Amino acid sequence: MTETKTLRQKEVAFVRDWTSGSIIRNLLLLSWPMVLMESMWVVSQIVDLVWVGRLGSQSMAGVGLANFVLMLLMSVDMGLTVGVRAMIARHVGAGDIKSANHIAGQAILFGATWGALVTVSGLLLIEPVLRLFGVDAAVAAEGTAYARVMLAGWAGLQVLVYGLYAIQASGDTVTPMIVEAGMRTLHIALCPFLVMGYWVFPRLGVSGAALSNVAAQVLGAIAVSWILFSGRSRLRPTARDLRFAPRVMWRLLKVGIPALVTNVQVALGGILLMGFIVPFGTFAVASHTLASRIEMFLLVPGMGLGAGAGVLVGQNLGAGRPERARTGAWLAAGIVEAFMVASSAVILIWAESVVGLFSGDPELIALGSTFLRIATAGYLVMAFAFVMQNSIAGAGDTVPNMIISVAGIWGVQLPLAFLLSRVGGLGIYGVRWAIVASAVALAFAYTTYFCLGRWKTKRI
Repeated sequence: MTETKTLRQKEVAFVRDWTSGSIIRNLLLLSWPMVLMESMWVVSQIVDLVWVGRLGSQSMAGVGLANFVLMLLMSVDMGLTVGVRAMIARHVGAGDIKSANHIAGQAILFGATWGALVTVSGLLLIEPVLRLFGVDAAVAAEGTAYARVMLAGWAGLQVLVYGLYAIQASGDTVTPMIVEAGMRTLHIALCPFLVMGYWVFPRLGVSGAALSNVAAQVLGAIAVSWILFSGRSRLRPTARDLRFAPRVMWRLLKVGIPALVTNVQVALGGILLMGFIVPFGTFAVASHTLASRIEMFLLVPGMGLGAGAGVLVGQNLGAGRPERARTGAWLAAGIVEAFMVASSAVILIWAESVVGLFSGDPELIALGSTFLRIATAGYLVMAFAFVMQNSIAGAGDTVPNMIISVAGIWGVQLPLAFLLSRVGGLGIYGVRWAIVASAVALAFAYTTYFCLGRWKTKRI
């Protein structure tokens, strides 16, 4: 009797009803662990950059170049997790935990298989791919060394990502946060020892930064697998759920492939954008890398609250309460917008000080701070792009997101980057202004589509 009572108490901790009660309270309770998760990830990447920056601008540029290629691979994962999150949230909102467990098992199976394929092919192809950018041989060598270690641990990363997002979609956002905290603590602690060769550790340079990431990710994958399959979250898939189920996989892909296309083309656009930047020299590449990492930190609340809004949208649609889903998205957008306005003011005033935290090179500080100040014009609308895109995706309505994103990147950002940097006389600054223009266009388009409300009737 006591054992049954304890089990029920434990279960209740994971079974909060996110489809009733105060919307803003539910949004904040769901989102704050996600915001912390994203913050910890970004901080860990910035720590990488701090230690890699001590190796010189060539190392920083090489890691930045490698990360743009790795983000292309990661965009495939992020796209397919949209299908996982949307379907699990719908089933949980409808009270169908059995189906949610089955989807979680299929997601883990897919992630492990995809990760193994990426490791094998990536290790063979990464060096020639990086050389295609035409950067200095030293920059390409540093990027290759970093990327090979990251690719060696890709299967562990996939299990980690799909497992964490499955648990989040069920409404349990605290458990993934705890896993992330443990991983990132290990990563941050290991990074300086492996990069610089402190104490008894060898000096591995950029490979050490990658190895600290991989070690943390593999341990995180083990932890999240144990949590899922032992029932220490709302979900508890079984070995049977790991058997290949073509119908479920097709449903996941049907929702996830448009999101995959969205993310892949954004990553491809980023690689082409880097191609416009490379001719302006190593300092331009390093400054763009540095500005992009700092921007990730500023965009954390948007990512966290956007993800929280997406879970609320999915669960409330599953429960037949679309108006609660709509209200949650607008509340999230308002909170993120307030943060972005405050952040923009800080950047405009103290850009040099922010960039100076990562490099003491005067040329890099001057160029990087200008990049950041230009970017603030786009920060003012990014709240709506992040939150509305996540909310539409949370409903499983991924095709409109794909169309809007393709138009914004290939119809606005890339043509403007070429014209402003080559024809318009703005040079490297033209690329950064093109990024701002596409951010404004995307925010307007996502918000317009969200207001139309067609996502409310999407069936998955």
